Amino acid sequence: MQALADNGVDKDTQSEARETLTAIGLMSGTSMDGIDIAIIESDGTSVSKRGAFATYPYAASLRQRLLDIIGHKPDGSDEIAAIVRDVTDAHAEAVEDFLGCAGIERASVDLIGFHGQTVFHDPDNGITCQLGDGARLSKSLGIDIVSDFRSADVAAGGQGAPLAPLYHAALAAPIEPPLGILNLGGVGNLTWISADGGIIAFDTGPANALVDDWMLRHTGAAMDEDGKVARQGTVNDAALVALLDNSYFAAAYPKSLDRDHFDASPVEALSLEDGAATLIAFSAEAVGLAQAMLPSPPTRWVVTGGGRHNPVMMAALRRILDCPVEPVEAFGWSGDAMEAQAFAYLAVRSVYGLPLSLPSTTGVSEPMSGGVVHRIKR
Repeated sequence: MQALADNGVDKDTQSEARETLTAIGLMSGTSMDGIDIAIIESDGTSVSKRGAFATYPYAASLRQRLLDIIGHKPDGSDEIAAIVRDVTDAHAEAVEDFLGCAGIERASVDLIGFHGQTVFHDPDNGITCQLGDGARLSKSLGIDIVSDFRSADVAAGGQGAPLAPLYHAALAAPIEPPLGILNLGGVGNLTWISADGGIIAFDTGPANALVDDWMLRHTGAAMDEDGKVARQGTVNDAALVALLDNSYFAAAYPKSLDRDHFDASPVEALSLEDGAATLIAFSAEAVGLAQAMLPSPPTRWVVTGGGRHNPVMMAALRRILDCPVEPVEAFGWSGDAMEAQAFAYLAVRSVYGLPLSLPSTTGVSEPMSGGVVHRIKR
């Protein structure tokens, strides 16, 4: 574990006069729902302003094409090339609309952090794949792009994830620790900030991915909105025990997951309602197991990501974690915008050569910068 003041990230650069940049972040999560866009102003250490945010759903046909290839290492086929092109162009269209709707002048945007769409993540074998063409996006929009945030970390022996913790720590700077920040997207991940400023981060297990897939397969709905289906079900204890019988939970951190790491077959014989209830319980229990691995438990948890909208999930977390569990809006943050904001922040850090990850967040041997910058011709 490292304290933020001692990890080499900002110690030698806090006093440097770095220009504050206006950056847009683009995040396409493991839930495959679409594109989150947010704009911030930052010098790479602090965040001076958080601005507009919007979500642009993928077209149903593109989402299905992505779902068809997720969990498989992309090859060099024409099909994959076409998906890369279409994902990139979907991001370009979303940015164009965002700029217009938010009344943002294109010339005022210094850079864009383009995460791309994760379809395969196997850091133990040195592989992570986010689909998207940064050069094509830069040319289309006429704005500098930072893309490929994870590859350098993975190449250096890190997990390549999670990457949001340094942004979480920047936001949490005014809040008295110890604090846990829990992101419930397709996969869950946590950021733990200790009383002395130490930071630990790792993936907890599944969050929304399994229950989303369950709902899509059985109802055609993209999610269990407001936990309405799970609320009508009963957790099947035998299925829950089988789901929790996974070596990932005993593995030391830092550690990260592919979206499809877990097998939902233990719930296949259950009703729609009981299956949803059991999968949500699984995600919450995984967070409990993660908390037990920390040097000390947080005195409170704040939750971001889509899972915070599910009252069944939040109730389970409060019961298991046995401390206050609140959505991040309790601190004035936007849980819907945070991941996109994080990649805007990381884009600024990338162009300034500042680390995006630490040994205590991804397992790299030293603080690691990353990202590939695509600059427009001026």
